[in-house]
Amino acid sequence: MGFAATCSLVAVDSDSSPVSVSWSGDSRRNVIVWMDHRAIEQAERINSSKSPILEYCGAAVSPEMEPPKLLWVKENLQESWSMVFRWMDLSDWLSYRATGDDTRSLCTTVCKWTYLGHAHMQHVNDKESRDLEACGWDDDFWEEIGLGDLIEGHHAKIGRSVAFPGHPLGSGLTPTAAKELGLVPGIPVGTSLIDAHAGGVGVIESVPQSEAADHDKEAICNRMVLVCGTSTCHMAVSRSKLFIPGVWGPFWSAMVPEYWLTEGGQSATGALLDHIIEDHAASACLANQAASQKISLFELLNKMLETMMVELNLSFIAALTKDVHVLPDFHGNRSPIADPKAKGVIYGLTLDTSDKQLALLYLATVQGIAYGTRHIVEHCNAHGHKINTLLACGGLSKNPIFIQEHADIIGSPIILPRESEPVLLGAAILGAVATRKYHSLSEAMKALNAAGQVIHPSKDPKVKKYHDAKYKIFRGLYEQQLSYRSAMAQALS
Repeated sequence: MGFAATCSLVAVDSDSSPVSVSWSGDSRRNVIVWMDHRAIEQAERINSSKSPILEYCGAAVSPEMEPPKLLWVKENLQESWSMVFRWMDLSDWLSYRATGDDTRSLCTTVCKWTYLGHAHMQHVNDKESRDLEACGWDDDFWEEIGLGDLIEGHHAKIGRSVAFPGHPLGSGLTPTAAKELGLVPGIPVGTSLIDAHAGGVGVIESVPQSEAADHDKEAICNRMVLVCGTSTCHMAVSRSKLFIPGVWGPFWSAMVPEYWLTEGGQSATGALLDHIIEDHAASACLANQAASQKISLFELLNKMLETMMVELNLSFIAALTKDVHVLPDFHGNRSPIADPKAKGVIYGLTLDTSDKQLALLYLATVQGIAYGTRHIVEHCNAHGHKINTLLACGGLSKNPIFIQEHADIIGSPIILPRESEPVLLGAAILGAVATRKYHSLSEAMKALNAAGQVIHPSKDPKVKKYHDAKYKIFRGLYEQQLSYRSAMAQALS
């Protein structure tokens, strides 16, 4: 077995009972969900420290990472803070529940806790997989930000030992956990991954056979995986560490062993599309129509856009949104601007509340998300990456317009994996490595990843010209926002 989960923060006491992280005091509320931005102020203070460790998370921690959230709890919920015996990432908590082994994953600790995974470079070729003493914590950092008490007991509350993803934990599934799950005790359980990173493991080697090079260690470095769900994570790896302002990482061996991970992202993509649709006057009527036709609301909107394109005698769907532009930063900008205070923008609103207007707004939002990905890819390539192929998984990757717009806007082919649920495949690979069916994560990935459909960008030069113009407007929407923010700050000073 292997576990993959969101990078949410779990609080438990010495009996592993939940401790509240809510103003309500309700102990059932013992998880701060990954996209909770309550700790923006704490993140800003941590970033003002200019700690050298910040180099390894794009020069700034995000409020979605664990140190700002921990600081928020300490400053606002002191009783809870004093009760917590273990702070854990959700996937590590699930692994602990399953095995009783408190070993943390290099994926979770490095990507979300500022742990320096490269402290373990000398262990990567160890013949026997083992848990490692946690020597990658920077005690000066924790002291400097006001969380020095987490150093106590050799970092007992946040992780005294770590392991590479897929390392077998404890003696496998405990009798208690086996009973809860209806399984057999002793089943090997692999050290966990964050869900997006499991998607990366389940996808990144899913290239057509003609492109698969058994001995070329650089080929994987030309790919970026888009894990598209509530949010989108943009995962790329490199042989050498690349410091990219505004993009998380470089994280050593946090996803693919011996490679440095660069992790871009957009905090709200699927969540944003849901918000745009559900907030519109025509939403309920369209939802009923979709249900009566036994198709999804997205399928209905896509069909409407095809019909509108024909009715207006346009040569490509994207041209429908020439008067509507969306900046999708409704939940801040994670990458590459790293501005949690960024706001979303919709340009081109009218009094029209029809279903056709909703379809246009939906398409413009899809395009805005794709322009955001183009910005991330261009920014990464400007700082040392050589990304020329995208792979996509997650719920949004099943939407043909979402994928085709991304291919056209970025100008790159997008490979969809043969496996329909690659995040689950990534978690299964952890189990396969833990049971020693494969000697390494890399070997399992090459054996179990497989390419499916390949979506190519349009060859019509008009499509490229159109998107280049819209992309320029997209970039300008944020620049204008900064000037407006500055003007209002001056007015209130």
